[in-house]
Amino acid sequence: MTITGTPPVAHRSLSRDELTWLWQTITRAEALETRIINGIKRGEFATVIWPSRGQEAVSAAMGLALRQDDRLVTTYRGLHDHVAKGVPLAEIIGEVLGTSVGASRGKGGTMHISDPSHGVMMTTGIVGSGVPIGVGLALAAKKRGSDRVTLVTFGDGATNTGSFHEGVNLAATWNLPIVFLCQNNLYAEMTPIEDTMAISHVAERGLGVGMRSVTVDGNDPEATYGVLNEAVEHARSGGGPTLVEAVTFRFEGHYAGDTSHYIPSEQMEAQRLLDPLVTFPRRLLDAGFTQHEIDGIRASSAAEVEAAIAEAKAAPAPDIAEIASNVYAEGLVVTHD
Repeated sequence: MTITGTPPVAHRSLSRDELTWLWQTITRAEALETRIINGIKRGEFATVIWPSRGQEAVSAAMGLALRQDDRLVTTYRGLHDHVAKGVPLAEIIGEVLGTSVGASRGKGGTMHISDPSHGVMMTTGIVGSGVPIGVGLALAAKKRGSDRVTLVTFGDGATNTGSFHEGVNLAATWNLPIVFLCQNNLYAEMTPIEDTMAISHVAERGLGVGMRSVTVDGNDPEATYGVLNEAVEHARSGGGPTLVEAVTFRFEGHYAGDTSHYIPSEQMEAQRLLDPLVTFPRRLLDAGFTQHEIDGIRASSAAEVEAAIAEAKAAPAPDIAEIASNVYAEGLVVTHD
């Protein structure tokens, strides 16, 4: 773990329940995406997703660090984030398949899943656009005297946008309760990170606005949780924002069906050795879990996904009456002081 702009902090060891939760979340997210992609390949589903296979440890750590009422803004490559924030699997798949059981009753699709009851305020399809929206949510919490924290997550490519730089500058200037989480999978769509920036770490960009900035191994869920938990509590206590760069990798293409020909085979092979699905079970064995327990959790996650798929497929398409619902505010009273 590399710390930039703030001294290292010793993180506590996680409990058995917390380690179990991390593994459950990692395997649920992986099982969900794998099942959807396989369904697309077989012609079972007519849909599209933007894979996050390999990045599950980052979102699991994020979910453990956040409260249910904390706000999350994520991206179109965010199915793993939705799982980690507690959105029911059937509601996620319902959006992917466009059925009425979806979190947005099938109207949002993969790119626009939202579930405020679990704190998921927005999934954006525009690179970098979630940052200023997250800043607005954090500003609202501060003005209302709430201890709610907002977390905005995005890829390395988003840090090249004007909206990112404007957003982090305002967050630092206003000392807002927000965490910026860059899931740096080393590729902005199909472009390697070294072709888009001249610095070594995305986290360095936070230093330019006076923000605490941290780089962590995103393939290590415990280390990532430690950094994120510290950043969340720092924000909750009034300490202000943190930019966290979790360095990870994406084992699938930019979209389902992309052959990833732009990723060198030797890089792919090296990264597969660091896959959390491979490395984290070893950590669980060291922590006293049996192989039977580890395999059982993974099998249970796959079964949960199958049950959710069945529920989503059985649900009807959205009724035509839904077309205007949740589009305009209803019963809103505006007062002027």
